[in-house]
Amino acid sequence: MDITDALSPEKHAQILRGAAEVFAADGYEGASMARIATVAGVSKGTLYNYFPSKAALFTAFVQDQCDRNLAHIFDAADHDGDPATVLAGICRRMMQMMLSPVGLTIYRVMIAEAAKFPELAQSFFELGPERGIRSMAAWLSEETRRGRLQVPDPEFAAGQFFAMSQNVLVLRRRLGLLLDPPAAELERIVDGAVTMFLATYAVRDAATA
Repeated sequence: MDITDALSPEKHAQILRGAAEVFAADGYEGASMARIATVAGVSKGTLYNYFPSKAALFTAFVQDQCDRNLAHIFDAADHDGDPATVLAGICRRMMQMMLSPVGLTIYRVMIAEAAKFPELAQSFFELGPERGIRSMAAWLSEETRRGRLQVPDPEFAAGQFFAMSQNVLVLRRRLGLLLDPPAAELERIVDGAVTMFLATYAVRDAATA
C-alpha cells in the first residue's frame, strides 16, 4: 500500500505543510523528523507510522507539489485556443510556480543537498522537470499533428521553452537578489519567450518558407 493511502487528506496536508516549513528553514540535512512532527502538530510516532524516513517524507512533499503545479500548468493547455495564447499561459504559470515560496524552497533545498543525496535529486527531476517536459512535448506533438505548429523534436523544443521561461529574473529571485518581480516584467518575459519560440516553430506557408 502507498504510504499516503492510510492518511486522511487533512492529516496528509497538515504533515506536508509542516515539512515544507521545516525544509525551507533548515534544509534537508538540517531538518529532523522530531521538529517536523512538532511543527506539523502530530506525534513523532504518528509521523513515522506513515513516513518511515525523512527521505520518504521529502519525496512525498515534492511529489505532492509537483502534482499540484503540473496540473495547474497544463490543465488549460488545450488544442482549441491560439497556440500563442496557450504558450503564454504555460509560460506564465511556469514562472509563477518557480517564483512561489514552495517552488523556491524545493529548488534551494535540492541545489544545497543534491551532491550528498543524489537519490533525492533524481526523484525531484523525475517527479518535476522530466514530467513537465513530457507533458509539454505531448502538447507540442499534438499541435504538430494538427498542423498548428511544426516541431520536429517536441522533447527538445519543450526543454528550450522551459529554459526561456526561466530567464535571469528567476535566477535573481532564487538567489535572494530580487523580491516580488513586477507583473509587467513577468509579462515581458512571457511575450519574449513565446515570440522567440514561434519564430522557430510556427507554421509557415511555402511562400514564406
